[in-house]
Amino acid sequence: MNMTKVFIYLENGTFMQANSFGAKNTVVGEIVFNTSMSGYQEIISDPSYAGQFVTFTAPEIGNVGVNDQDMESKSAFAKGMIVRKYQKRYSNFRAQASLDEFLIKHNVMGICDIDTRFLTKMLRSEGAMMMIASTEISNKDELKEILENSPRIEDVNYIDIVSTKESYKHTQSTYAQTINFEFDKAPEAQANIVAIDFGVKTNILNEIVSAGISVEVIPNNFSADELISRYNSKEIDGVFLSNGPGDPLVLKKEQKQIKKLISAKIPMFGICLGHQLLSIAHGYDTYKLKFGHHGGNHPVKNEKTSLVEITAQNHNYNVPENITDIAELTHTNLFDNTIEGLKYKDSPIFSVQHHPESSPGPKESRYIFKEFLSLIKR
Repeated sequence: MNMTKVFIYLENGTFMQANSFGAKNTVVGEIVFNTSMSGYQEIISDPSYAGQFVTFTAPEIGNVGVNDQDMESKSAFAKGMIVRKYQKRYSNFRAQASLDEFLIKHNVMGICDIDTRFLTKMLRSEGAMMMIASTEISNKDELKEILENSPRIEDVNYIDIVSTKESYKHTQSTYAQTINFEFDKAPEAQANIVAIDFGVKTNILNEIVSAGISVEVIPNNFSADELISRYNSKEIDGVFLSNGPGDPLVLKKEQKQIKKLISAKIPMFGICLGHQLLSIAHGYDTYKLKFGHHGGNHPVKNEKTSLVEITAQNHNYNVPENITDIAELTHTNLFDNTIEGLKYKDSPIFSVQHHPESSPGPKESRYIFKEFLSLIKR
């Protein structure tokens, strides 16, 4: 594989040169860092990374290739991935292609042979920022001009890009596969819910099915009135609000529809962006974290049990502390004491900021999906 030079300009004035793999083009996006030690395919195919360059702190990326089963969505929506060393020779019995081939297929840029430790420390100190990378333009001033005239990530509604365009039933449950063996079959469905797709991860849907819930996935341009009618006629038992990319404050039409669902007292559960949208719909606006939470090693305290769960995280925005005026705090991030989970006091609604489906080694957060079933049945 012949490497192509790529030129990088960050909005703080940093100008760098590196090598590229994957798609070759000129791309503008927000740069963040992810501290996970594995799962690069799941990360790059997570729709929540739409509009972003993901800097991986794990030094070797590409060594296990890619395969169809590890996809978290139908495509890869990230702008690019930045790695210390790209390993083009992959070795894994499940692999079907190289990471380079995968990125080319999905038009995602790969950047390698760069000091990711320097980038991570800079982002930790200065915060997430916009950047431009190009295999076509090497002039610093030209790159700077393009970046300054490009929309920022908070100005773009990426939900309209990543959400499904048609409703569909999701029937696959969580499973692990060896050669020809599957286990962890889904139990018989005890409830029916609608999942609103703001960029939902496949494994979230798998876990909902595994908890004994039948799932219909619908687009983000949903009608609250239609869902309320379906709930009142007992066609559905609850609503799930998914994860997704971008600034939740941009999603005005979604906020309006969620307010109607809250007023109708429909049982609801939200993860990540869904968690944030529930906060906004209740009148408590989100704020942007300095560099966000991205990784598979974040300790979260369960306030009910006092147990610590090791969680996966992927978000730049957070709900405000004063939301505890109307909601009970259920989970707290032990890195920075930000809110990780809420149970609303006067509504059958709860939500979490972290990703209980991701299984970053442990699986101690999977009980949350069973709690959704319990809420519905109550």
